Amino acid sequence: MAAAGLRGRDGRVPAVVALRLALLLGAALGSVRARVYFQEQFLDGANWQKRWMNSEYKADLGKFKLTAGKFYGDPVRDKGLQTSENSKFYAISSRFKPFSNKGKTLVIQYTVKHEQKIDCGGGYVKIFSSDLDQKNLRGDSHYYIMFGPDICGSETKKVHVILNYKNKPHPIKKPIRCKVDGYTHLYTLIIRPDQTYEVKIDNEMVASGNLEDDLDFLPPRKINDPTVRKPTDWDDRIQIDDPNDIKPEDWDEPEYIMDTSAEKPEGWDDAANGEWHYPMVKNPLYRGEWKPRQIDNPNYRGVWPHPQIDNPNYSADSSIYSYENISIIGLDIWQVRAGTIFDNFLITDDEIYAEDFGDETWGETKGPEKEMNIKQTEEELERERVTEEKYFEQRFKKKLERKKASGKVRAVRNTTEKEEL
Repeated sequence: MAAAGLRGRDGRVPAVVALRLALLLGAALGSVRARVYFQEQFLDGANWQKRWMNSEYKADLGKFKLTAGKFYGDPVRDKGLQTSENSKFYAISSRFKPFSNKGKTLVIQYTVKHEQKIDCGGGYVKIFSSDLDQKNLRGDSHYYIMFGPDICGSETKKVHVILNYKNKPHPIKKPIRCKVDGYTHLYTLIIRPDQTYEVKIDNEMVASGNLEDDLDFLPPRKINDPTVRKPTDWDDRIQIDDPNDIKPEDWDEPEYIMDTSAEKPEGWDDAANGEWHYPMVKNPLYRGEWKPRQIDNPNYRGVWPHPQIDNPNYSADSSIYSYENISIIGLDIWQVRAGTIFDNFLITDDEIYAEDFGDETWGETKGPEKEMNIKQTEEELERERVTEEKYFEQRFKKKLERKKASGKVRAVRNTTEKEEL
């Protein structure tokens, strides 16, 4: 009916309107077709504890609490699981109906907020099969996928992408830098049936490629031909010794010489200590080993290109991307300084649905969250300024009082001296 009111004089719907309707219909159908295997936003208060199970493999594991943190965009929608104890291991997981991503796209997405400005600790998630013993979840528990940020000191600020293949974890070879500020950020991993992948932060792509190329699952397709040797006359030296450069005649000097200025100690006993010798000292004329000057090699032919052949040990595998009985998502991390909040977990087979979900959660609260943090910071600075002003004002008053008191003492002393005179 809406389209009927937009028809042209000839009774046809304009092309632009038709395209818009088609896109809207496609998006709606796409959302309907999306399979959501797991979604957690912690919107029902304490009921989250019925869905998440704490590991019991150690008695002193850190505890999670439900909170939106010190600053947030929405006090309810921004509530998530927060690490609450410093220098602790954390292990918690949630189970869902098992599924396989064979022939389907797999999207893993969640938000992380390091409001404590984390110095060292993990912010990643792990995906497990259905046979995981959740009460015994620990660092060496077998997992399918590990994904998310990891920060420690100034050197480690990366996003992990680790996929298990034939019971061995394979990390991505590309460096992916994570966010290091104290705000909430959206992390997304997409694994497709064509064995391509994509990593997004805040719904923006930061890395992509082919699983086989960027993770060492399989032996290389090509190897050097072992039957071929580099020609003996192939010169791959970039520089050579200058034949016209001659070592100076006075170059050779010993590294150490005797210190003839030293004197034998008066109490030296040759029988007890052995024969006394002059001590050895560094020779100031020693210049080290002489090496001729280097010049460009006129016969340089570059790096020899070793002929390649097909690797007999290589066998293509089109199922690298797929896993069976995916059924558990977990947090298995260590943190020195606690305070990280995990929220908006999503596992689906639809990239568009995941992007829309990110926009409707993180996307709608990121702005107000930042505004609240800025306001809090300004208020804190104002409180510090007022406190500092009061401190210096009190100091000034005390100093002024001491001056007045000392002035009265001097006035009394002068009066007494006059009377005595």
